[in-house]
Amino acid sequence: MKHPILTNRVRLTIWWLVWLFIALGQALSFYYAYGSFINVSIPDILLSMLIYSGLALSLWYPFSYFNREETRIWSRIVNLIITGGVTVTAWVLLTRLILNQVLQGQTNLNDYWDATFPYRVGTGIFIYLITILSYFLFTSLTNLAEKKSREARLESIVRETELKMLRSQINPHFLFNSLNSVSSLTITDPEKAREMVIKLSDFMRYALSRKDEQPVSLKSEFDNLRLYLDIEKVRFGDRLVTIEEINPECLNVHVPVMLLQPLYENAIKHGVYESTGQVRVCTKASIVQGSLKIEICNDFDKEGRKAAGGTGTGLANVKRRLELTYGNNSSMITGIENGIYTVTMYIPAENRKI
Repeated sequence: MKHPILTNRVRLTIWWLVWLFIALGQALSFYYAYGSFINVSIPDILLSMLIYSGLALSLWYPFSYFNREETRIWSRIVNLIITGGVTVTAWVLLTRLILNQVLQGQTNLNDYWDATFPYRVGTGIFIYLITILSYFLFTSLTNLAEKKSREARLESIVRETELKMLRSQINPHFLFNSLNSVSSLTITDPEKAREMVIKLSDFMRYALSRKDEQPVSLKSEFDNLRLYLDIEKVRFGDRLVTIEEINPECLNVHVPVMLLQPLYENAIKHGVYESTGQVRVCTKASIVQGSLKIEICNDFDKEGRKAAGGTGTGLANVKRRLELTYGNNSSMITGIENGIYTVTMYIPAENRKI
């Protein structure tokens, strides 16, 4: 692991500011122990703090070695105590040795040293403990940040995998239904079967070309959905009527690819399959208070739904994709009123391109 202080300019600046406060604290303690000593104390404090700051920086390396996960707790404690004793002893001896050279001729140096020695040792132990605790805090926060980063990456992978799985459920389901219809039409109306195969080819080309979950513009999504509705119109003819009320400012909002297709499939399945009359499927889109509001309405026959045997998988699929993509910033509401089944969806419109 790289040194947490030397590799970061901000931390290094804070490091020296902390040592400045420590030096002031040592000056006050020495003044209390000896009295007026400016000619000796200022060089001593500057020298001792400079030496200890270098020793404290180097403590990172034995600390990292002793603080490994495989090292037992008692072994860590003993090693850190021994390291502390060596560090404080080295600091005191180096300070005394260099101070003798710097302050040659100072007659009161020995008296000053004897008076301040207990405070010096106490300060050395205190600084060592603070340094080790700071390194402990740094490693704990670093490990926590790395753990959260790994969890976030794992969550992202799981989320992408689930999104791909949910999307993969759409294409086969629709494809099987369409191929069954083509099979029937080849006997009853070959020309319509040919038209349906061509449109189905265009529709599947769009679906398969979008291999990832990169969002697409609402315009692209609606263009493809019209292909789907055209396919169904080949099968149902005049029984299926589509109505659109789409505000142009919505078309540049980006949405997950193939998000709306299961809703239209549900509308066809539960609105047209069992109905002998004309069924309307209405699409409305607008921007409401910064959100894209999409409404998909269709005539609803409760008896027809029972016959069609709906399981709610399509709605659950769409809802889950919304949750995975937008979290709590999206919603989907369903309701039935006056024989009209409505799905209302709200999606953030911040990704709209002007």
